[in-house]
Amino acid sequence: MLDAPARRRPEFFLAADEPSHSRTLPCHPTSVAVARRLVVAVLSRWELPEDLVDRAELVVSELATNAVSHARTCGAPIRVAITRGEDDRVQVAVTDLDQRPMAPARTDPYAEGGRGLDLVAALSDRWGCDNRRWGKRVWAELI
Repeated sequence: MLDAPARRRPEFFLAADEPSHSRTLPCHPTSVAVARRLVVAVLSRWELPEDLVDRAELVVSELATNAVSHARTCGAPIRVAITRGEDDRVQVAVTDLDQRPMAPARTDPYAEGGRGLDLVAALSDRWGCDNRRWGKRVWAELI
């Protein structure tokens, strides 16, 4: 007797009518890819334009990379949140427990890195950082 083909379990269970989704992830480089997949899954479920999905995927990749690379809270998780506002406005945010204020890098023109927040600024309509007593939340809004 032949076995039935294995069904692939969805990575994220998402309800279309939910206005926001978030996940807590380990502060580890592999979480950056998970954050990208989460954003793509959520925005695709909301049936938002492909251009918006692509930009949001790049933005969350930069925000999550910064949190994983620069937060001095190894062992503490990061949190990725996606919120849908009016007129298909989307906010993507990454929270970490590092209390140091965010400081955009002044990059040598020939440096291989250090341009992540410039990319976030170019791809989003606005972005910012909310410093908290326990850490910070870096966010970007896209339309």
